[in-house]
Order: sequence, then C-alpha cells, then structure tokens
Amino acid sequence: MIKLSTAFLKALVILIILNVIGNWAYFRFDLTEDQRFTLSEPTIKAAQKFDGPVIVDILLDGNIPPEFNKLKVETIQLLESFAAKNRNIKYNLVNPLADESQSQQTIASLQQIGLKSAEVTIEENGKVSQELVFPWAMVNYKNKTVKVSLLKNKLGYTMEDRINNSVQQLEYAFADAFTKLGITDKKRVAVIKGNGELDDRYIADFLTSIRDYYNIGVITLDSVASNPQKTLDQLKEFDLALIAKPTEAFNDEEKFVLDQFVVNGGRSMWLVDQVAMEVDSIFSGGGKALAIPRDLNLKDFFFTYGIRINPTLVNDLYFTQIVLASGDGNDSQYNPVPWYYNPMVFSKNNNAINTNIEAVRYQFASPMDILENDFRKTVLLQSSPLSKTEGTPKQIGLDILNNPPNKETYTNGNQPLAVLIEGNFRSMFKNRIRPIDLEKTTEEGPENKMIVISDGDFIKNQLRNGAPLELGYDKWTNSFYGNKEFLVNCINYLLDDTGLINIRNKRVSIPLLDVEKIASQKNKWQFINIGIPVLFTLLVGIFFGYYRKKKYTL
Repeated sequence: MIKLSTAFLKALVILIILNVIGNWAYFRFDLTEDQRFTLSEPTIKAAQKFDGPVIVDILLDGNIPPEFNKLKVETIQLLESFAAKNRNIKYNLVNPLADESQSQQTIASLQQIGLKSAEVTIEENGKVSQELVFPWAMVNYKNKTVKVSLLKNKLGYTMEDRINNSVQQLEYAFADAFTKLGITDKKRVAVIKGNGELDDRYIADFLTSIRDYYNIGVITLDSVASNPQKTLDQLKEFDLALIAKPTEAFNDEEKFVLDQFVVNGGRSMWLVDQVAMEVDSIFSGGGKALAIPRDLNLKDFFFTYGIRINPTLVNDLYFTQIVLASGDGNDSQYNPVPWYYNPMVFSKNNNAINTNIEAVRYQFASPMDILENDFRKTVLLQSSPLSKTEGTPKQIGLDILNNPPNKETYTNGNQPLAVLIEGNFRSMFKNRIRPIDLEKTTEEGPENKMIVISDGDFIKNQLRNGAPLELGYDKWTNSFYGNKEFLVNCINYLLDDTGLINIRNKRVSIPLLDVEKIASQKNKWQFINIGIPVLFTLLVGIFFGYYRKKKYTL
C-alpha cells in the first residue's frame, strides 16, 4: 500500500513538473509530408506583430456540406498554428444562418458588405438539394476588420478541386489579412496621368483594393515641359508607377523622366494598348469599326528591357462573351455571343503572382515578342494554343459571328500577354543624347522589377449608374474574372520586400472523399463499421456464456 502511494506521488510530481514546463515552453512537431502546419518566416512575422487580441470569426459553423467541413478543419488547424506563434490570435466558429427566420435578411446583409455566397448542389440517396454557404472569415483587431475569402474560384473545377485550391492559399490569405491590419508605414503608388490614361472612375475599384496596402497619389507628366527636375523629384517619392492605358504618345522628355525613375529603383506596371480598338466603337459604328496601330512612342523604351508589343491583335478560340441587344424598350433581349478578340486566359501557375487565380479577361490584346538580353523575363499570361494573330489596320465587325472560325488557321498560339521583367535595369538613354538636363542622372541601376500587360482595359472596371463595379465583373454576362486578383498580386510582388507573396507557392495535399465511391460502397462500409462490431460482441457473449456454463456446471 505504501509503495503504491509513493508511486502515485511520484507520478503526480512528474505531471506537475511537465505542466509547469509546458507553460514556459511550447513545442509543436509537424510530421506531415507536405509540412502543412509549418508556417513560413514572413507569415510568422505578420502574426507576431499583434500585442492585443485578434479575433477571427469563421463563418463555417452549422450543418455544412462535407467538402466545406474539410475547409473548416484546415482553417482551424492553420489558426491554431498562428495561435502557437502569438497567443493573442483566437478564433470563433459562427453560423451566420443559424436563425432561419432571419436568413433572407442575413444573406442580404452579408452580400451587401461583399461576402459572396457559394451555392452547393448536394445529392444524397437520390435526392438533390441546394445549400448556401458563406466561406469567409472576418479578422478583427482593435477597430479594424479584414475580410478573408476561404474559397478560391476556378472556372471549370469541381467543388472538391476548388476546396483543394483554397487550402493551398489559406496561409497566404490570413498572412495577408494580418499584414493589412499591422501596416503602419505604407509604400506609395503613383498613378501616372497626362497621356490620355484611363479616367479615375474606371480604375476606382482597383485603387480601392490596394489602398489597404499602399498610399496612392497622382503624378501628371504635363509638368515635365515646365519643370522636369521637380516632376522627377516628386516621382521619386513614390515606390511604384502605374501607367494604365495611355492613348497619347510620350515625348522623349517624359520618357527620360520615367526612365530615370525606373533606373533608380522605382518599380512600374504598364498596361498598354498597341492597337486602338473598342467594342463600343463597333456598336456605334453600325456594327463595324477599324482597328489601327497606336503609336505611343514607347517602342525603344520596352526594347531596352527585352520586349516588343506588336501592333496586332490576338484572335482566340478560348474567348469571353459580349452581349448583343435586340428589340426595343421592354421587349429588349440581351444575348451573349462569342467574341474571339476577348481572350479568356488561364494562369500558367509558374509564379507567385499567377498561382491559383481565376481565368482573366483580355479585350483586344496585342501579342508580345520576348527579346534576348540580360534581363530575366517570365511570361505570366499567354493566349491559348488555339489562337492566332491578325495584323492591323483591320476592319472588325459583328459579321464575324455569322462565320464559324476555321480551326486550322489557329496555329500561332501561346502568345505572351503579360511579362515580368527583373534585373539590374539600365537607362535607355545610355550612350545617347539626353533630351533634357536632369541632376545626377543614372545609367546603371540596382536590381529592379517591371510588369508589362498588353491590354489597357485589363484594369478597367465597368460602371452602373455612374458608380464603379468590381473589377473583373462583367455586368452584361454576370461573369467574374480574376483580373483584380492578378493585378493586386502584381503590385504586391513588385513592392513586397518581405517575401509574403511567395507563400502562394506552398503546396498542400488534402485527401477528399470520393462521393461516387461512397454511394456505391455504402452498404459494405456500414456493415464493416456497424455490423462486424455488433456481430463480434454477440459471438464473444455467446462464447463466454458457453464457457461459464461448462466450467461451473456440476
């Protein structure tokens, strides 16, 4: 008895010591093959910045489809990994549709603040039903709230594939939200004006989307004519220049100012139309319009960095649609039709920028040539293999809708449409006469980055009653494209010195249930899981009953 008491006391003391050590030192071991519970260094830094409670509301509680249950479990496990690095991070599971009497009002409220629902078709025992799920999380810190989309849309993917893609991006999604909440010193983005660029209302949604990360200002190149040095000095106060669909040629003085900004380390993103053509011109021109080359006087600028935007158009059998109206007044009908000059481009998934993004939409895009030089060039987006190029000037009309395309002519595919350029940039005016005198001009610069997209409308949002709609949303076909996510990733990549965006390359393998296999083998596994244990229990009971009867019977 004394020995037993001594052993109990020893065990109790050891247990207390282990608990004390556990309070001072917390260890987690990730034994998974894909290291899904090991956070990257940029993620850890983003999570450790908070000195107060961070509450994450996960809107996936309640009776949700099995696929989303996987997403919920992975989200919880990831947040527990965050909590292991900073105990201020906590989470709640919330069922936004718990009150069925207020469900319609709740759905409207959630959609009003930008939380899109996912409609899931469930087939069970021959019955089909529709479930509405809001795969979102709300990250709350002090008086700020950041929305986190847990579900990634991928055109043509099954729900299981979408869940898998979503899990790949969970770490980045939450690290990005933590970064937004923790930003105190924002980098600066300059929107370049003065050469017929897009009006502010057409880039309003994109600028709103990046405002959480960056401060935004406007630089007008018209002032180069009167005071080029002042314009350059003002531009150098910014970290990135955004040039969105210029329609007027740049003179050499303006190019020299931009050249010196870039060579001195300024990042830049160019969205350029090398062909002047709009769908609206076709509608207003009686069903046809003339596509002509647009001279922006940037050929030598881009040639310096190893690319050439051709004054031709891409015609692609992977297309997005436009809508034609027929009838008058209340009898009007809107019919979507294929439009081969609006390519639907799927991501190459070869860079953190384009990993797991939805298909994007181009409008009258021009192909680019990649030239050999010292700079590293990555093609981020390209036309489909079933595409071709068409020269300009060219008359384009709605009559092409009546003539089925000849697939045999689509032999010039995979045309580059968005290119990332990296390297030690040099001035295009090196060994050339400079158009103006600037102080401390530079010919060889530090490591730098630039992105060129051969479609100015790629960044353009539509309007409804004069108000900007979400970038990537087509109000005529009610379709969503991934333009905004791609462009935000571009800006983040160009300005992200912490390496946070590289988390997007992380790969996690999530085994999901095979619905068809479950249905076909349902009885078998029910018998294995329920029938066999019951049968085994009965046999054991019969055996012991027989054994006891035999042993104790005289």
